[in-house]
Amino acid sequence: MSPPPRQRQPLSRDRVLSAAIAVADRGGVEAITMRRVAQELGVEAMSLYHHVANKDAILDGVVDAVFSAIELPSTDGDDWRDAMRARARSAREVLSQHRWALGLLDSRREPGPATLRHHDAVLGVLRRAGFSLPMTAHAVSLIDSYVSGFVLQEASLPFETHEELQDVAGDLLENLPTDELPHLTEMIVDHALQPGYDHRSEFDYGLDLILDALDTRRD
Repeated sequence: MSPPPRQRQPLSRDRVLSAAIAVADRGGVEAITMRRVAQELGVEAMSLYHHVANKDAILDGVVDAVFSAIELPSTDGDDWRDAMRARARSAREVLSQHRWALGLLDSRREPGPATLRHHDAVLGVLRRAGFSLPMTAHAVSLIDSYVSGFVLQEASLPFETHEELQDVAGDLLENLPTDELPHLTEMIVDHALQPGYDHRSEFDYGLDLILDALDTRRD
């Protein structure tokens, strides 16, 4: 006796958004179209309109989904630096998985509930810590720019592991006029190629510098 046919999982808004994220993870945000999302789900494009109005609604939804994946800063009285540090680390991790979202997060004119909740929580931590409204705006802009910039930098590096870094650096040193570029040579040989060096650790160091500097500007 043959097994009964598997029932297709009902289509829903959440499934549409998950499929759109999968499409973007492979091909970037420009790959998100009604047709491609429908193909990801194995349905006709017209079926999507029962759950999302149009492509803009999908983009609004995936932005909200990305924000919902980023850890909200703690509001239970912990040190504001700890709260913002945890939130920045979470944002970096999520955006590293969905780099296509970097240019999209602040572009939507109709932000969703997770997006609004996230922004309000971040602002609340800073305001309770004693930052004025202008300084709160400066802090959010500075921290978010740092996180986004670091994620972009990581994405563009020609290496991921220390072994790959050694290969890249070795090739560079072979053709590097070390006498003419002594400081660059020193940085590569005496720092980047040293055992245990991990470019990713620069994130926490830079973040701490930013948080320490902001702490001096609290009212």
